[in-house]
Amino acid sequence: MVNPLLHAFFIGRATAEVLTDRFEDALTDFLSALGKFDAEQREKLREFTAEVMAKASQEEKTVTVIDLQETLDNLRAEIARLKGELQLYRSQNVN
Repeated sequence: MVNPLLHAFFIGRATAEVLTDRFEDALTDFLSALGKFDAEQREKLREFTAEVMAKASQEEKTVTVIDLQETLDNLRAEIARLKGELQLYRSQNVN
């Protein structure tokens, strides 16, 4: 017959080992999930940043083109106004 105290000791020891193994498995799974979550969040942040930068760059190009077109239009208008004034000046001096 086995000593009940010795039997209880081995049951306690086996319980502790099983709990330790399960805790290690759970901790490993948790850390793995945490690492995966962190990697996914970093990738999402990288994609978000890339999208923001691309959109900002595109809008900047659009504004630059609009500003350039506005400048050209203003210069054309100024040239036309000066041509008109020059023609008026010449016509007043010819007579």
